[in-house]
Amino acid sequence: MEMKKLNEILHELGISKVKLAKFLGVSRQMIYNYLELDSINKWPKDKKVLLLNLLGIKAPNELETIKIDTDYIIGVETRLNNLVENKNQPAETISIFEGLGQNQKELLSNIIDVIKEKLDDDKDIEAFYSMKYLYNFLQSIDTSRELKYMLAYVAKAAGFEKPNEFVFNEDEQFVFESILFSAMTLYNGGGASKSRLAESHRRFEAQIEHKMEERISRTLELNTLKVQALKELNYSVINEENAAEVLEKIAEIQSRKVGN
Repeated sequence: MEMKKLNEILHELGISKVKLAKFLGVSRQMIYNYLELDSINKWPKDKKVLLLNLLGIKAPNELETIKIDTDYIIGVETRLNNLVENKNQPAETISIFEGLGQNQKELLSNIIDVIKEKLDDDKDIEAFYSMKYLYNFLQSIDTSRELKYMLAYVAKAAGFEKPNEFVFNEDEQFVFESILFSAMTLYNGGGASKSRLAESHRRFEAQIEHKMEERISRTLELNTLKVQALKELNYSVINEENAAEVLEKIAEIQSRKVGN
């Protein structure tokens, strides 16, 4: 029961195995070994003390008294971040955070921890594609406001954010979340079937195929413009020295075609 409670608390706090490993100064596999023990008292003494201090308690039997509220979460995050910040970081890690504010650094660090944990098992194909699709999502996020609304809905549905928090366009976000909630209710309630939605999915497929054809067409057009620009400038490749000049030439060629 003790370790089950600990896992529940860590989950509610959003502390991943990777982040806990970094905090305790051990490998991720060692964290799994610790959590498989039936008592925190069986952990190495220094690691047990670190964990108890992080959780703000003096003994493992106080786990049951922990109340996860805003003040507690902030307290744990403060203790966690203070220790992590004071540890020496490798140069390549520092460069990733260069130029970012403290909140941005913390968020990026948390994102990296979660993704690393998901990709830790190279045989987990579902985890790989989940992170690949997340990468595609981030690549597309500025193409549609609704993608941001979708993220907000997921955060609220998972209990991380308040349901009436609207940081984007409130009216649009309200409508989108309501529609998405109705759709998820229909899906989870079993009222939707593959046969009923087959035509809708065919339209979806046609739309995606059209977008892919457009993307291929744009790519071919840009490659053609690039080749022509390089030829007119007597360059063989684009590099740091001529990139601005080549881009200007591409814009000039495009304007000629519009004029014609």
